Amino acid sequence: MVISEDLLEILACPKCKGDIRVNPSGDGLICEACRLMYPIKDDIPIMLIDEAVKL
Repeated sequence: MVISEDLLEILACPKCKGDIRVNPSGDGLICEACRLMYPIKDDIPIMLIDEAVKL
């Protein structure tokens, strides 16, 4: 799944409200500040802190 640039501009890390980016494999959104990856499941970003994976 490719997330559009427009959607990435709207989305923010739920923990720090910072910028996020798509990881190289395209299966998650990464917040560099928090060192968390929010998974993308069935083409839907799961933007829940409890579901995030620590990097």
